[in-house]
Amino acid sequence: MTLSRRNFLATTAAGAAALAMPAIARAQLPRNVRMVIGSTSTGGDTYQNSSIVADALAEQLGINIRVDPVGTNEALIATNRDSRGTTIMLHHDQIYLSHLYGVPGIDDPFANFNIGSTVAINPGNAFLSKKGSALNSMKAIFDAAAAGERVRVAIQPGGVSEIGFTAMKNAARVMNPGSEANLVAVNTGSQADKNQSMWDGLSDVINGSVQANEQFTQLPADDRTAMEFVWITARDETLAQAPEAGYGTTNRDALMQFASPKTSVTLDGAQDWEFDKEFFLLYNKEMDQGLANEIDAALAAIYAAGNIQQTQTSRFFIPNYLEQGAAADHLMNKRATVAKMIEQLKG
Repeated sequence: MTLSRRNFLATTAAGAAALAMPAIARAQLPRNVRMVIGSTSTGGDTYQNSSIVADALAEQLGINIRVDPVGTNEALIATNRDSRGTTIMLHHDQIYLSHLYGVPGIDDPFANFNIGSTVAINPGNAFLSKKGSALNSMKAIFDAAAAGERVRVAIQPGGVSEIGFTAMKNAARVMNPGSEANLVAVNTGSQADKNQSMWDGLSDVINGSVQANEQFTQLPADDRTAMEFVWITARDETLAQAPEAGYGTTNRDALMQFASPKTSVTLDGAQDWEFDKEFFLLYNKEMDQGLANEIDAALAAIYAAGNIQQTQTSRFFIPNYLEQGAAADHLMNKRATVAKMIEQLKG
């Protein structure tokens, strides 16, 4: 199994040691742990990822872990209230993106929580247009904006959805200054809301995902619900680790046509903007670091054993274990890059 280049290979020794220490982990961690997530859906990628990790951790540590889909604000509140280690959180980049975009109730997670390990990437974050539309590629979208045409893009504000839209506006500004004003956000909610906005003629392009929208790309163009991919934001080296069969009836090679370098959304005129949607743990700021270390050691052992990678890959996720310190450094650097882009587009 090929893993992300930012993975657990450097922690093989730690993983081997952790395999020999399950009794210590069981002695220190609470018997029952609640893993809250920043989603209220039990069918989305956050719940799927969390369930995989929770099951593996529970088995490795000999404890009970329950995934609780309470939504972002409630998850942060619950984690912030519990320093005993009985409540931990698993979510993705939305946590710091929402803070950067000023979403009410979302404080700086790097200041108010301890960042834990990364566990997986969803390489399927995507944008789509109506099948048969003239806006059938990112080039066509940028050309339309440069020609003065208003292009409406349905997003869910304050997260991975909006950062992709911000990257679109940034690329338009770099290539044709002023044209970014013709890319207009249509703020919606869930994926169903974004889909419906296109079907109702309220948006021209929507944020979606390979997992949620691939089925609609297989429909004939005369079907009002038919869509086509125009952009997948993941790094090409990440998407290349997905199963060759891809997802649904769209194989990996076909999906890679919508990612850089085949599809370009420039960052600065010299390099493309790419963004992996990464899932990671968060802990209460006052939680005993020894508990975080036990979880990290357990994860190192789990990823060293290799079974979790098979489960994640079968569901179109990319295994991506980084130990706690490296994960925090990586995510802070990632935040700094997107923060600069967001700031440049303000006003």
